[in-house]
Amino acid sequence: MIASPLLQRAFPHKASGYRGESPIIRRFENGPGEGTIGMADASVDQKKRRFLIGATSVVGGIGTVAAAAPFVMSFWPSERAKAAGAPVEVDISKLEPGQKINLEWRGKVVWVINRTPDMLKSLPKLDPVLADPTSKYSQQPADCKNEHRSIKPEIFVAVGICTHLGCSPTYRPEVGPPDLGADWLGGFFCPCHQSKFDLAARVYRGVPAPTNLTIPPYKFLSDTRIQVGAGGASA
Repeated sequence: MIASPLLQRAFPHKASGYRGESPIIRRFENGPGEGTIGMADASVDQKKRRFLIGATSVVGGIGTVAAAAPFVMSFWPSERAKAAGAPVEVDISKLEPGQKINLEWRGKVVWVINRTPDMLKSLPKLDPVLADPTSKYSQQPADCKNEHRSIKPEIFVAVGICTHLGCSPTYRPEVGPPDLGADWLGGFFCPCHQSKFDLAARVYRGVPAPTNLTIPPYKFLSDTRIQVGAGGASA
């Protein structure tokens, strides 16, 4: 048989009677069988295809969940955010007479001071020079609205932020220092604008600070432990 020129160009080995090395030609010449893609092979390939599609979908779904997780978590309050307004406990068992310790509550510094008997005796002596000696216009819990502004007279708790411009006054427990004068009986001094407070954080007259320092809500969990940020009955 003599093939046409077109057939010779398209399938040179077919046109010449050559039955040699082309695997593609052998598959379609021989029909289903060895060297061909039969129905069983096609079925296996379809199963593989479905498996790969399913696996890809699962991996894609996992990736979507993983990508979305940070956005979902952003709606949950962080531990830092929860702690910012949570009550804070402090152990005062080692707080020496006259000593002050600082702690943080709601992003503010809070002082805890163990006042000595002499410090407590000095409080009524300063009433004439104070702007609000009875704390009528100041902020404190009901059980701290007294002369010493505390639940227990000797343990004093206050927010250490000046009511003028938010500075933090320094603790000056010494009596009659040269820079504060002979009539200074101990207290808190704000060097920024010269506001002065006594040892119950009551503001002096004629200084920039308008009110006494704030007393936060607190309670005694025991004789040696205080919880700041939660009022109520003390132990």
